[in-house]
Amino acid sequence: MIRRIYVEKNKPYDTEAQALSQEIKNYLGVERDLSVRVLVRYDIENISDDVYEAALHTVFSEPPLDTYHEGKLEVHPNDHIFNVEYLPGQFDQRADSAIQCIKLINGKENPIIRTAKTYCINGKVFQDEMNRIKAYVMNPVDSKFVGDDIPDTLNLTFPKPRDIEIIKGFQDMKKAKLKRLFDAMNLAMTFADFQHIQEYYANVEKRNPTITEIKVLDTYWSDHCRHTTYLTHLTDVVFKDGYYKEPIENAWNKYLECRKAVYGAEADANEICLMDIALMGMKAIQKEGGIPDLEDSNEHNACSIVVPVKIKNYDGTEKIQEYLVMFKNETHNHPTEIEPFGGAATCLGGAIRDPLSGRSYVYQAMRITGAADPKQPVIQTMKGKLPQKKIVREAALGYSSYGNQIGLATGFVHEIYHLKYVAKRMEIGAVIAAAPKKNVRRANPEPGDVIILLGGRTGRDGIGGATGSSKAHTRESIDTCGAEVQKGNPPTERKIQRLFRRRDASLLIKVCNDFGAGGVAVAIGELAPGIKVDLNLVPKKYLGLDGTEVAISESQERMAVVVSARDESKFLRIAAEENLEATKVAIVTRDPRLVFLWHGRRIVDISRKFLDTNGASQEAKV
Repeated sequence: MIRRIYVEKNKPYDTEAQALSQEIKNYLGVERDLSVRVLVRYDIENISDDVYEAALHTVFSEPPLDTYHEGKLEVHPNDHIFNVEYLPGQFDQRADSAIQCIKLINGKENPIIRTAKTYCINGKVFQDEMNRIKAYVMNPVDSKFVGDDIPDTLNLTFPKPRDIEIIKGFQDMKKAKLKRLFDAMNLAMTFADFQHIQEYYANVEKRNPTITEIKVLDTYWSDHCRHTTYLTHLTDVVFKDGYYKEPIENAWNKYLECRKAVYGAEADANEICLMDIALMGMKAIQKEGGIPDLEDSNEHNACSIVVPVKIKNYDGTEKIQEYLVMFKNETHNHPTEIEPFGGAATCLGGAIRDPLSGRSYVYQAMRITGAADPKQPVIQTMKGKLPQKKIVREAALGYSSYGNQIGLATGFVHEIYHLKYVAKRMEIGAVIAAAPKKNVRRANPEPGDVIILLGGRTGRDGIGGATGSSKAHTRESIDTCGAEVQKGNPPTERKIQRLFRRRDASLLIKVCNDFGAGGVAVAIGELAPGIKVDLNLVPKKYLGLDGTEVAISESQERMAVVVSARDESKFLRIAAEENLEATKVAIVTRDPRLVFLWHGRRIVDISRKFLDTNGASQEAKV
């Protein structure tokens, strides 16, 4: 039996409905006064009568603020009603939170909940006006319109996962056919990278690759994960005449001088690239002893310095304790452009996760964004894009939603408005974090160590995020890149914060990586030279995922930690105390290869040496 509830805010708390009413009139150009209602629709299955009655006034609604309607919604004349629901596979935090709350009422309950937003527009509305309203409210990247029928069951049925395909004839494929295959696969890598892969499999592996191996390499070498653009070799630099020629040329010459001082006789052997230019100032200062407090670590989760902190004891005496202070920024330009709320939310979440994976606690943030004119009339919106006002507002809501749920203060917020941001929004979140140095262990993984996946489960949300943000996009992209946007789950990340602040847990961790861009392929793949992963052990949100999807999914709020085999059971026990799911999914091996198993079959088996080539060498003239 499925129970349906509609919940709406009482006046004057119905701020979402009031805001939409004003938007319809002042922004969408429907100048008549319309009555607007916004309701949250819950469909609930597998719940007992007594728990349902208790949850009505505690989980699904708050008596002073809400009114609920059970069963069908009463329809009045001139009501125009439509419902918006997340696409299958998209993470629904409202439903997830409701399930967790019901389990707090009765731990034996195992409900299934699906939510939707119901919009009720009352008044005289023409069809073209209704189409404008619906297009403004619903983002096809992550949502769809659904009807009013109550389904027979909420159990989602997924087709049996596809077998992992071997690309037949790949190693011997002629260039023209290889190019057609490359175009059809819609990869982020260059064709030169694709040829580089063909050469490797033909000459080294002497076999054809699986589709998973191609997708893993595309993810691993993406601009997002490997900064391909910044590592492109600059072969010829020319300065054109103009007002800025002299200062830029002076800066260039200073850079060349610093290279000689830093690299010495190796200067000519090190390729000039944007990454080298960006880091040269720091390298020169460090060479001169100007950064004595920089932490020397084999982990690169965030920039980390050692700071002595004066601490007052209870008896009034003082002592010096060393802290690791970490800095990190995250850009989520592409995700926020196509799905503003989720993109901006996981911009902050991703920025937090990097120093968090370094076992430090994030305590302050900064947000800088760039947008085109949000006052532009909706009819002037570029085809294939969301209105700037919708991007600006929903991104602000997404960022603040994540920050408020995890308890993070953002002390500086600034938005830049410029017409050229209509091409792609800028979304930057920066954070600062700290942890007592004595609580953080830095150690190298050894063969036999285990890799534990900690936190959220894996779903289709975020598949292709790293490669998607590394591609050029067109008007058609909005129809194909919905799954690329990660969906944040800040309560789970807050649990990971609590776990990592426990010294008994933190000191068990040798190395840690967050599951940002790249999913299992990169988060686990980067931890050690040799790794064997059993993808069947990765906890999943639902059935139906194939091995490739599990390998590259970027579902959020997950960590990969390396611990000694003898510490595995202790770490799993401590994680359970913090209500965190933790599962051993991989082991560190002596053989320097990245191996993924799926139903006992090796669907990825790539040498570390080849992975570390980062694809074909790229060159550019400037």
